[in-house]
Amino acid sequence: MLWIMLYDSNRFVVRHYPLRDQRIKKSVKAVVLADLHNKRYGKENERLLQAIDEIGPDMILIAGDMLTAKPKATLDVAVGFLTELAKKYPVYYGNGNHEHRLKLYPGNYGDMAERYEEALTKIGIHRLVNEHKDLPEYGIRIYGSEIDRLYYKRFGIQPMDPEYLSGILGQPSEEYFNILIAHDPDYFSKYADWGADLVLSGHVHGGMVRVPFWGKGVVSPNVRLFPKYDGGEFTIGKSRMLLSRGLGMHTIPIRLFNPGEILEVELMPDEGK
Repeated sequence: MLWIMLYDSNRFVVRHYPLRDQRIKKSVKAVVLADLHNKRYGKENERLLQAIDEIGPDMILIAGDMLTAKPKATLDVAVGFLTELAKKYPVYYGNGNHEHRLKLYPGNYGDMAERYEEALTKIGIHRLVNEHKDLPEYGIRIYGSEIDRLYYKRFGIQPMDPEYLSGILGQPSEEYFNILIAHDPDYFSKYADWGADLVLSGHVHGGMVRVPFWGKGVVSPNVRLFPKYDGGEFTIGKSRMLLSRGLGMHTIPIRLFNPGEILEVELMPDEGK
Protein backbone atom coordinates (compact mmCIF):
# COMPACT_ATOMS: atom_id res chain seq x y z
CA MET A 1 0.00 0.00 0.00
CA LEU A 2 2.83 2.39 0.83
CA TRP A 3 4.53 1.65 -2.49
CA ILE A 4 1.28 2.26 -4.41
CA MET A 5 0.72 5.50 -2.49
CA LEU A 6 4.21 6.75 -3.39
CA TYR A 7 3.75 5.65 -7.00
CA ASP A 8 0.31 7.22 -7.45
CA SER A 9 1.37 10.43 -5.71
CA ASN A 10 4.06 11.00 -8.33
CA ARG A 11 2.45 10.05 -11.61
CA PHE A 12 -0.39 11.21 -13.82
CA VAL A 13 -2.50 9.80 -16.64
CA VAL A 14 -4.19 11.37 -19.67
CA ARG A 15 -7.93 10.85 -20.13
CA HIS A 16 -9.59 11.63 -23.46
CA TYR A 17 -13.14 12.97 -23.79
CA PRO A 18 -14.71 13.60 -27.24
CA LEU A 19 -17.75 15.87 -27.50
CA ARG A 20 -19.88 17.02 -30.43
CA ASP A 21 -22.35 19.87 -30.72
CA GLN A 22 -24.02 21.60 -33.65
CA ARG A 23 -22.95 25.04 -32.40
CA ILE A 24 -19.27 24.13 -32.56
CA LYS A 25 -18.03 25.44 -35.91
CA LYS A 26 -14.52 24.01 -35.98
CA SER A 27 -12.80 21.17 -34.16
CA VAL A 28 -10.67 22.25 -31.23
CA LYS A 29 -8.61 20.27 -28.76
CA ALA A 30 -8.25 21.54 -25.19
CA VAL A 31 -6.13 20.32 -22.31
CA VAL A 32 -7.79 20.80 -18.92
CA LEU A 33 -5.60 21.14 -15.83
CA ALA A 34 -6.66 21.52 -12.21
CA ASP A 35 -5.30 21.41 -8.68
CA LEU A 36 -1.57 21.38 -9.35
CA HIS A 37 -0.98 22.86 -5.87
CA ASN A 38 2.68 23.61 -6.61
CA LYS A 39 3.40 19.98 -7.47
CA ARG A 40 6.43 19.28 -9.65
CA TYR A 41 6.60 16.38 -12.08
CA GLY A 42 10.29 16.41 -12.82
CA LYS A 43 12.53 19.45 -12.90
CA GLU A 44 10.47 22.55 -13.76
CA ASN A 45 7.51 20.21 -14.43
CA GLU A 46 9.20 18.91 -17.57
CA ARG A 47 7.24 15.62 -17.53
CA LEU A 48 3.96 17.48 -17.40
CA LEU A 49 4.97 19.90 -20.15
CA GLN A 50 6.15 17.06 -22.37
CA ALA A 51 2.85 15.19 -21.98
CA ILE A 52 0.91 18.33 -22.94
CA ASP A 53 3.12 18.90 -25.98
CA GLU A 54 2.49 15.31 -27.08
CA ILE A 55 -1.27 15.95 -26.97
CA GLY A 56 -0.79 19.10 -29.07
CA PRO A 57 -3.77 21.14 -27.82
CA ASP A 58 -5.18 24.30 -29.36
CA MET A 59 -5.68 25.79 -25.90
CA ILE A 60 -5.23 25.16 -22.18
CA LEU A 61 -8.15 25.51 -19.75
CA ILE A 62 -7.25 25.89 -16.08
CA ALA A 63 -9.88 24.84 -13.53
CA GLY A 64 -8.21 26.45 -10.51
CA ASP A 65 -5.84 25.80 -7.62
CA MET A 66 -2.56 25.82 -9.48
CA LEU A 67 -0.94 26.99 -6.25
CA THR A 68 -1.59 26.44 -2.55
CA ALA A 69 -2.71 29.30 -0.35
CA LYS A 70 -0.12 29.15 2.38
CA PRO A 71 1.45 32.24 4.01
CA LYS A 72 4.82 33.07 2.44
CA ALA A 73 4.61 30.09 0.08
CA THR A 74 6.37 30.34 -3.27
CA LEU A 75 4.57 31.40 -6.42
CA ASP A 76 7.48 30.25 -8.56
CA VAL A 77 6.26 26.71 -9.32
CA ALA A 78 2.86 27.79 -10.67
CA VAL A 79 4.18 30.88 -12.45
CA GLY A 80 7.11 29.00 -14.00
CA PHE A 81 4.86 26.23 -15.30
CA LEU A 82 2.25 28.65 -16.66
CA THR A 83 4.98 30.74 -18.28
CA GLU A 84 6.13 27.74 -20.31
CA LEU A 85 2.54 26.89 -21.29
CA ALA A 86 1.77 30.46 -22.36
CA LYS A 87 4.77 30.45 -24.72
CA LYS A 88 3.02 27.81 -26.86
CA TYR A 89 -0.71 27.88 -26.16
CA PRO A 90 -3.49 30.33 -25.27
CA VAL A 91 -4.30 29.73 -21.59
CA TYR A 92 -7.72 30.48 -20.07
CA TYR A 93 -7.66 30.46 -16.29
CA GLY A 94 -10.59 30.11 -13.89
CA ASN A 95 -9.82 30.59 -10.19
CA GLY A 96 -10.17 27.93 -7.53
CA ASN A 97 -10.72 28.44 -3.83
CA HIS A 98 -6.97 28.82 -3.18
CA GLU A 99 -6.54 31.73 -5.62
CA HIS A 100 -9.70 33.26 -4.19
CA ARG A 101 -8.45 32.85 -0.62
CA LEU A 102 -5.30 34.87 -1.37
CA LYS A 103 -7.51 37.83 -2.25
CA LEU A 104 -9.90 37.45 0.65
CA TYR A 105 -7.34 37.38 3.47
CA PRO A 106 -4.47 39.79 2.75
CA GLY A 107 -3.76 39.85 6.49
CA ASN A 108 -2.64 36.23 6.19
CA TYR A 109 -1.18 36.21 2.69
CA GLY A 110 0.18 39.73 2.28
CA ASP A 111 0.53 40.77 -1.35
CA MET A 112 0.58 37.24 -2.77
CA ALA A 113 -2.67 37.78 -4.70
CA GLU A 114 -1.39 40.97 -6.33
CA ARG A 115 1.97 39.43 -7.23
CA TYR A 116 0.32 36.36 -8.73
CA GLU A 117 -2.14 38.46 -10.73
CA GLU A 118 0.67 40.66 -12.05
CA ALA A 119 2.78 37.66 -13.01
CA LEU A 120 -0.04 35.96 -14.93
CA THR A 121 -0.98 39.19 -16.69
CA LYS A 122 2.63 39.72 -17.72
CA ILE A 123 2.90 36.30 -19.37
CA GLY A 124 -0.41 36.69 -21.21
CA ILE A 125 -2.75 34.37 -19.29
CA HIS A 126 -6.45 35.05 -19.97
CA ARG A 127 -7.97 35.42 -16.49
CA LEU A 128 -11.69 34.60 -16.31
CA VAL A 129 -12.94 35.77 -12.92
CA ASN A 130 -16.72 35.91 -13.40
CA GLU A 131 -16.00 36.89 -16.99
CA HIS A 132 -16.19 35.23 -20.38
CA LYS A 133 -14.21 35.03 -23.58
CA ASP A 134 -15.76 34.47 -27.01
CA LEU A 135 -13.97 32.29 -29.54
CA PRO A 136 -16.14 32.89 -32.63
CA GLU A 137 -13.92 30.85 -34.95
CA TYR A 138 -14.84 27.77 -32.90
CA GLY A 139 -18.37 28.79 -31.92
CA ILE A 140 -17.40 28.59 -28.25
CA ARG A 141 -17.79 30.92 -25.28
CA ILE A 142 -15.67 30.21 -22.18
CA TYR A 143 -16.84 31.41 -18.77
CA GLY A 144 -14.82 31.38 -15.58
CA SER A 145 -16.75 31.50 -12.29
CA GLU A 146 -15.51 32.48 -8.85
CA ILE A 147 -18.18 31.66 -6.29
CA ASP A 148 -18.31 32.97 -2.75
CA ARG A 149 -16.18 31.42 -0.03
CA LEU A 150 -19.44 30.36 1.65
CA TYR A 151 -19.85 27.57 -0.89
CA TYR A 152 -16.61 25.90 0.16
CA LYS A 153 -17.60 25.46 3.83
CA ARG A 154 -16.90 22.05 5.29
CA PHE A 155 -19.30 19.29 6.30
CA GLY A 156 -22.10 20.09 3.89
CA ILE A 157 -23.30 21.73 0.69
CA GLN A 158 -24.62 25.24 1.18
CA PRO A 159 -27.84 26.26 -0.60
CA MET A 160 -27.30 28.44 -3.66
CA ASP A 161 -29.94 30.93 -4.78
CA PRO A 162 -31.29 30.08 -8.26
CA GLU A 163 -30.35 33.58 -9.47
CA TYR A 164 -26.84 33.59 -8.00
CA LEU A 165 -24.95 32.40 -11.09
CA SER A 166 -26.77 34.69 -13.50
CA GLY A 167 -25.99 37.53 -11.08
CA ILE A 168 -22.23 36.95 -11.28
CA LEU A 169 -21.96 35.61 -14.84
CA GLY A 170 -24.91 37.06 -16.75
CA GLN A 171 -26.97 34.87 -19.05
CA PRO A 172 -25.35 32.16 -21.17
CA SER A 173 -25.17 32.57 -24.92
CA GLU A 174 -27.75 31.00 -27.21
CA GLU A 175 -25.44 31.30 -30.20
CA TYR A 176 -22.27 29.76 -28.72
CA PHE A 177 -21.46 26.47 -27.05
CA ASN A 178 -21.04 27.51 -23.40
CA ILE A 179 -18.09 26.15 -21.43
CA LEU A 180 -18.12 27.00 -17.73
CA ILE A 181 -14.93 26.65 -15.70
CA ALA A 182 -16.31 26.11 -12.20
CA HIS A 183 -13.87 24.80 -9.63
CA ASP A 184 -16.38 23.30 -7.18
CA PRO A 185 -18.35 20.38 -8.72
CA ASP A 186 -20.90 20.16 -5.90
CA TYR A 187 -23.06 22.75 -7.65
CA PHE A 188 -23.27 20.95 -10.98
CA SER A 189 -27.08 21.00 -10.89
CA LYS A 190 -26.97 24.80 -10.49
CA TYR A 191 -24.49 25.12 -13.36
CA ALA A 192 -26.78 22.98 -15.53
CA ASP A 193 -29.85 25.04 -14.58
CA TRP A 194 -27.92 28.21 -15.45
CA GLY A 195 -27.28 26.87 -18.95
CA ALA A 196 -23.74 25.48 -19.07
CA ASP A 197 -23.24 23.02 -21.90
CA LEU A 198 -19.90 21.78 -20.56
CA VAL A 199 -18.66 22.28 -17.00
CA LEU A 200 -14.98 21.83 -16.16
CA SER A 201 -14.28 21.30 -12.45
CA GLY A 202 -11.68 20.07 -9.99
CA HIS A 203 -11.32 20.61 -6.24
CA VAL A 204 -12.09 17.06 -5.02
CA HIS A 205 -8.72 15.52 -5.98
CA GLY A 206 -10.53 12.31 -6.91
CA GLY A 207 -11.37 11.73 -3.25
CA MET A 208 -7.65 11.32 -2.43
CA VAL A 209 -8.05 7.53 -2.02
CA ARG A 210 -10.18 5.52 -4.44
CA VAL A 211 -11.70 2.20 -3.47
CA PRO A 212 -10.38 -0.57 -5.76
CA PHE A 213 -12.97 -2.21 -8.07
CA TRP A 214 -15.77 0.05 -6.76
CA GLY A 215 -13.82 3.08 -7.96
CA LYS A 216 -15.34 5.67 -5.61
CA GLY A 217 -13.32 8.46 -4.03
CA VAL A 218 -13.26 8.30 -0.24
CA VAL A 219 -13.37 11.89 1.00
CA SER A 220 -13.92 15.40 -0.38
CA PRO A 221 -12.10 18.58 0.75
CA ASN A 222 -15.17 19.66 2.71
CA VAL A 223 -14.92 16.41 4.69
CA ARG A 224 -17.77 14.36 3.23
CA LEU A 225 -17.31 10.64 2.73
CA PHE A 226 -17.79 9.12 -0.72
CA PRO A 227 -18.82 12.34 -2.46
CA LYS A 228 -21.26 12.08 -5.34
CA TYR A 229 -18.94 14.00 -7.64
CA ASP A 230 -15.42 12.65 -7.22
CA GLY A 231 -13.95 12.44 -10.72
CA GLY A 232 -14.88 11.61 -14.28
CA GLU A 233 -17.88 12.49 -16.45
CA PHE A 234 -21.38 13.38 -15.25
CA THR A 235 -24.56 14.42 -17.06
CA ILE A 236 -27.66 16.39 -16.08
CA GLY A 237 -30.07 16.92 -18.94
CA LYS A 238 -28.06 18.42 -21.81
CA SER A 239 -25.22 19.54 -19.55
CA ARG A 240 -22.03 17.55 -19.09
CA MET A 241 -19.40 17.95 -16.40
CA LEU A 242 -15.83 16.73 -16.70
CA LEU A 243 -14.39 16.58 -13.21
CA SER A 244 -10.61 16.42 -13.07
CA ARG A 245 -9.01 14.42 -10.28
CA GLY A 246 -6.31 17.07 -10.24
CA LEU A 247 -2.55 16.87 -10.35
CA GLY A 248 -1.30 17.78 -6.88
CA MET A 249 -2.03 17.52 -3.18
CA HIS A 250 -2.05 19.68 -0.08
CA THR A 251 -2.61 19.33 3.69
CA ILE A 252 -2.78 15.50 3.51
CA PRO A 253 -0.28 14.83 0.71
CA ILE A 254 -1.37 11.39 -0.47
CA ARG A 255 -2.95 9.71 -3.46
CA LEU A 256 -3.86 6.04 -3.41
CA PHE A 257 -5.29 4.19 -6.43
CA ASN A 258 -5.77 7.73 -7.69
CA PRO A 259 -3.01 9.15 -9.92
CA GLY A 260 -3.11 12.74 -11.07
CA GLU A 261 -4.67 13.39 -14.44
CA ILE A 262 -4.69 15.58 -17.50
CA LEU A 263 -7.95 15.85 -19.42
CA GLU A 264 -7.79 15.93 -23.20
CA VAL A 265 -11.11 17.33 -24.43
CA GLU A 266 -11.86 17.19 -28.14
CA LEU A 267 -14.73 19.48 -29.19
CA MET A 268 -16.10 18.79 -32.66
CA PRO A 269 -18.98 19.96 -34.88
CA ASP A 270 -22.02 17.70 -34.92
CA GLU A 271 -22.32 17.18 -38.64
CA GLY A 272 -25.31 14.90 -38.26
CA LYS A 273 -27.62 17.78 -37.30
